[in-house]
Amino acid sequence: MSEWSPKARVYDPLKAGSIDGTDLEPHDRAVWRAMNARYKSNKGVTGDPHLTLFVARLNPLTTEETLQEAFSAFGELRRVRLVRDHVTGCSKRYAFLEFKEERSVRRAWRDANHMVIEQQEIFVELEQQRTLPGWIPRRLGGGQGGKKESGQLRFGGRDRPFRKPFNISNAMWREEEDERFRRRRNDREEEPSRAGRERELHKERREDERRSDRGSYRKEERGSNRDYRKEERRNDRGDYRKEERGNDRDYRRAREEQRR
Repeated sequence: MSEWSPKARVYDPLKAGSIDGTDLEPHDRAVWRAMNARYKSNKGVTGDPHLTLFVARLNPLTTEETLQEAFSAFGELRRVRLVRDHVTGCSKRYAFLEFKEERSVRRAWRDANHMVIEQQEIFVELEQQRTLPGWIPRRLGGGQGGKKESGQLRFGGRDRPFRKPFNISNAMWREEEDERFRRRRNDREEEPSRAGRERELHKERREDERRSDRGSYRKEERGSNRDYRKEERRNDRGDYRKEERGNDRDYRRAREEQRR
C-alpha cells in the first residue's frame, strides 16, 4: 500500500482498465487487444519528450496559430504540431506542444488544463508516448481517460487517476462499525416499546395495589362495622333489660300499694 500511486509509473493495459489497478482478468475486448498489441513509438516524432505537452479535446477549427498564441503565455514554444487526418486534412482535435524550458512545461501543465480555447474546454497532460514505459495508444485499446458512455475508460492518468485499492482490514472494521451502528439503532427503536411496556407494568402494579388497598379497607370497615353492631346490640339488650327490670319493680310497688 506504501507504493500505491494514483498515476501509472509503467503502462499496463490490464491495470489501466481497472479503476483501482487490481483487475486480474480483462473486462472488455479492447483491454485484451491492448494486452496483445506490440507498439513502437513513431521514430519521425522529434523534440524532447520531457518538454512536450499533449493537448486534447480541441475545437475542430482550432489551428496551430491559435495554440501558439494561447500557450505562449506560459513560456516560449519551440514547436507546435496539430495532428491531422492524412486523407482529409481535418484536425483530429489533439496536438503536441514543445517548450524550450522545463518550468514553462510545468506552468502550462498546472494552469492550462481545463482552459477554454475557442469555446472548447481543453485537456492538458504530459506526453506519454515516449516517457511512459509500455505505452499503448487508444487506437490499440490502451490510452488513458475516456468517457463513461463509451464503456472503455482507462485509468492511471491525470484525467482518471487510480482509486486507492480496497483494504480488507478496513472493510472488516467498517462491517463491525456498521454492526454496532445497527445494534444502536435497533436499541433506539426498541426503547419506545420497552418504555411503553414498563409504563403498562407500572399501571398494572398500581391497579393491583389499589385493589388490595380497597380490599383491606373494606375488610377492615366490615370488621369495625361488625364490632360496632355487636356492641350496639349488647347495649340495646342491657338498656332493655334495665328498663324491663325497672318497669317490673314499679309494677310490683304499685300492686303492693293497692293491696294495702
